[in-house]
Amino acid sequence: MRTLRTFDPWRDFGSLQDRINRLFDDTLRGAAEGDEDLMRGAWAPAVDIHDTGEEFVVTADLPGVNKEDIEIDLKDGTLTIKGEKKFEEKVPRENYIRIERSYGRFVRSFSLPNNVDANKIKATFNNGILDLHLPKKEEAKPKQITIDVK
Repeated sequence: MRTLRTFDPWRDFGSLQDRINRLFDDTLRGAAEGDEDLMRGAWAPAVDIHDTGEEFVVTADLPGVNKEDIEIDLKDGTLTIKGEKKFEEKVPRENYIRIERSYGRFVRSFSLPNNVDANKIKATFNNGILDLHLPKKEEAKPKQITIDVK
């Protein structure tokens, strides 16, 4: 004889959530213990890019990264921002219960239009925010043409 069981869609949800949490805990624990594959490229900083008409502005969030650990290259129309956020052991590793912040090397690359004036690019870094100003070449800027009335 079979017993009928009422279907409860939430019954297994808790165990699924527990399994997902364990998966993430195991992954993060491996990163904390020095798993090079997880540490390498484990994070990518958030980046905003906008066009002011005069220039392109790239803003990257790099909290906890030192200016000395950032490299910016422009080659063949590709802007590359790379660096490393180093893990500082203020507390012995074995005393950590959880490590959720991302550490390690990062690389972000963006294709730029041909109208960027590479000789006039400026970069500033303040409070973990990297701002890149990529001016447009003069001939690429929109020109307003006035109409004379005769």
